[in-house]
Amino acid sequence: MKKFVAEDSFWELFPEASIGIVAVDGILPTDQVSEEAAKKAARLLDRANLKASDWLTSNTISENEVVAVWRDAYRRFKTKKGARCSVENLLKRVLKDNPVGHINPSVDLSNAISLKYALPIGAENIDALEGTFRLAVTEGGDEYLPIGEDESDPTLPGELAYIDDAGAVCRCWNWRDGQRTEVTDQTPHCVFIMENLQPERAGDLRAAIDELAQQLEELLGATVQNKGIVTRDNPEFVLEA
Repeated sequence: MKKFVAEDSFWELFPEASIGIVAVDGILPTDQVSEEAAKKAARLLDRANLKASDWLTSNTISENEVVAVWRDAYRRFKTKKGARCSVENLLKRVLKDNPVGHINPSVDLSNAISLKYALPIGAENIDALEGTFRLAVTEGGDEYLPIGEDESDPTLPGELAYIDDAGAVCRCWNWRDGQRTEVTDQTPHCVFIMENLQPERAGDLRAAIDELAQQLEELLGATVQNKGIVTRDNPEFVLEA
């Protein structure tokens, strides 16, 4: 049984955080997704690009509340220079009138949900995870090969990261994924993770995981194995039986 655990070192930093998780299997390869489904995923992304503007009340990206909370969060643990929450990168494109473009139906869906709800979303290949999948403050030295790079870039002491028994999975909490657990348009067995730092937005997180699960089933043929929300009182989540 594979599972996810948010460790005590994480909750000591962010006691009020919540993590939404959707574990699925059977996502269709891009070349098997119907033209109609692919077009619907693209339309959802187009609408989300427009909806995202509602979250952007300032022309300075860091002054928008949904970004400011993450800027503050990243000051609480060791990070690589320039590391930013993934949702900031998406919202920055919207702010600059450079909408997030279409990639493939799976990525389009996750980006659409991220933009619509202004919540970061990551995805990992469940079959590539080794042992227990964890979110923890690391001692440093966790093996990690960034997507698109050829040289190892291990975690730093005091860095918050997603890790497993083989090394780091995503650096600086939700900044950058590694090659080993990368999701491609041919990956059927995935876990989608989204994080919320604002207790008053608990309803947004629940709505986001429900909508993502529904769209993955309806458009990409996925079977939802499990979905739920991890909190300090409920820090574990079963990825597969």
